[in-house]
Amino acid sequence: MMLRQPTNGGTGRSLGAPTVVELSGELDYVSAAPTNRRLDPVTAGMRPHMVLDLDRVDFLDCGGIAVLCRARRRIRERGGRLALVVTNPHFRWILRTVGLGDSFDILDGAPKTAERQREPAVSGAGRPPAVPSLLQRDR
Repeated sequence: MMLRQPTNGGTGRSLGAPTVVELSGELDYVSAAPTNRRLDPVTAGMRPHMVLDLDRVDFLDCGGIAVLCRARRRIRERGGRLALVVTNPHFRWILRTVGLGDSFDILDGAPKTAERQREPAVSGAGRPPAVPSLLQRDR
């Protein structure tokens, strides 16, 4: 089930199938900069439609929240839509506690229309960082 917010633009044109980005490991201060660099191409362009799947994220701190807010800002500036897959009740609590509970469309699972392509996690500092893996748009 998806909670929907109106998007900018107002043209009524469909955004098409979303680009699904699956994050895994720890989404934190250490992984924020490399994760932002990987998300930037997905959030660029006109009316990007992206789903960030946090189902395999083990840890979320203020650095991870900053990644989510940056992606949301970039997508909204371009008239697009961002949704999060958040199945961890603790992560939902974190978003509500920092005042972002209503700032994102929240999904219970990733759209089934995308093909999954996984990239190996890059290990560093003894723990896996959040590594985005792009799932292709359904055409």
